[in-house]
Amino acid sequence: MKYRLLGLFCALFVLLDLAATFVQYNRMVLDGDLVAIVHPSVSYAPVLHDPFGLAVLTKDSVYAAPNRFFAHLSMVGYWRAVPGWLQRAGLAPIDSVYAAQALFCTLLQALLLYVLAVYIVGAGGLGNWRLWLAMALLAPFFQAQGYSSEMAIVPRAVTYAFFYPLPLLLLLVVARPFYRWAQGAQWHLGPLGVVGCLGLMVWLAFNGPLVPGVVAVLLLGGGMHWARSAGPPAGWASRLRQLPWVPLVLLLLFGLLCAYSLYIGRNNSESLLPKHNVFGRYLRLPYGVFRQLTGKLGVPLLVLACLGNGYLLRRQVPATAESQRIRQVLRVLGWFALVYILLLPLGGYRTYRAYSLRFDTILPITLGLLFFYGLSALYLLRHLAGRARASYAVGLVVIACIYANADRKLRVADGNDCERAALLALGQAPAELPAVHLAQDCNVLSWDPITNPANSTDQAAMLQYWNITWGPRPYYH
Repeated sequence: MKYRLLGLFCALFVLLDLAATFVQYNRMVLDGDLVAIVHPSVSYAPVLHDPFGLAVLTKDSVYAAPNRFFAHLSMVGYWRAVPGWLQRAGLAPIDSVYAAQALFCTLLQALLLYVLAVYIVGAGGLGNWRLWLAMALLAPFFQAQGYSSEMAIVPRAVTYAFFYPLPLLLLLVVARPFYRWAQGAQWHLGPLGVVGCLGLMVWLAFNGPLVPGVVAVLLLGGGMHWARSAGPPAGWASRLRQLPWVPLVLLLLFGLLCAYSLYIGRNNSESLLPKHNVFGRYLRLPYGVFRQLTGKLGVPLLVLACLGNGYLLRRQVPATAESQRIRQVLRVLGWFALVYILLLPLGGYRTYRAYSLRFDTILPITLGLLFFYGLSALYLLRHLAGRARASYAVGLVVIACIYANADRKLRVADGNDCERAALLALGQAPAELPAVHLAQDCNVLSWDPITNPANSTDQAAMLQYWNITWGPRPYYH
């Protein structure tokens, strides 16, 4: 009975946290890349006509995002459909756009919580109280404000939510049968599952460099581990023949797709900035690591919590096969983080990411830390005895309160009140005006103020498409 009540309490906590998340994202501005991708702008149009970057292969073409076709397609599909659906459900046009942003970000957070909890608990039934406990342990780490500039999992800019957490969510879905197989379970994926897995692999490979980079590190590490455990190289062929061929073929195809994606990604015009060469980016990398670990409390506290759990597993509970496996997860995560960070400077230079590390590029590491934290915390709650268990539970609550307190405000700093007012002014502007001068002192669907109305034609077209204006209304500040 007490476990059922605990599950109900955790479920209520998670649902309230998701409700607060919706309110927060509903009050955030629309980022400056949204319209350029969804409309699309001239620079982003080529990728939508060349899903697999064949122009790079055959003509050595250089254009924006050649290996991001499915990220762009997903954004185009969502933002051209969902605001209209919400309007038909009764929302005003301006409200529908912000609600679409909040809906996507909240659903993404909910699904990430659920999938991580499934990995931690090993079961996905919503009646399982351990599943809800795992989700409740992880929910405070999802920061919409608070520590979001260092460790946001679902970014404030919705475009980055499509480019980073969404593909990692789907990668976790694809990786689930392989993870179970690596743990010793029998491989079991029917024909439809194989087809679905292949489809997601194609989608993920051409969703940007994030997933291919993660897959490269995982396949390299997995291959080295297998080679070390398989004995002398002379016996590798016979050992391979003993393995089921379906997962091996799937992994091989996924690796080839990711390698091809990284190859065509070299011709991304957005990465070919001459300011810093590869050597210069590596020189700046240590400071990037330092910044992540010495900024706000979010990242260092999560790292310390994971290291503390690792210490307790080694010193405070009896050694079992399961505890050894959980400690191995931490070691693997450490090696993954090291190799992954060392590869980041190869991804090109961005002015907004001058030191290679940022909340979005380290997201695979952040999710790995959350997985280990939840996995080890549930184990310690089961196996610590007496007063030690009570003290540990209090510690978990304190950590949760620190993160929840940092993200407690529903009112968003630099929220969308000004942008909403500007959109309302555009909707009410006289039709005969060739361009609308905005009195509001804020960016509107752009990263910088628009001073030339000719630079707002894409934004004007999308506002008309969303029924916010009755015709194209170029604007300027």
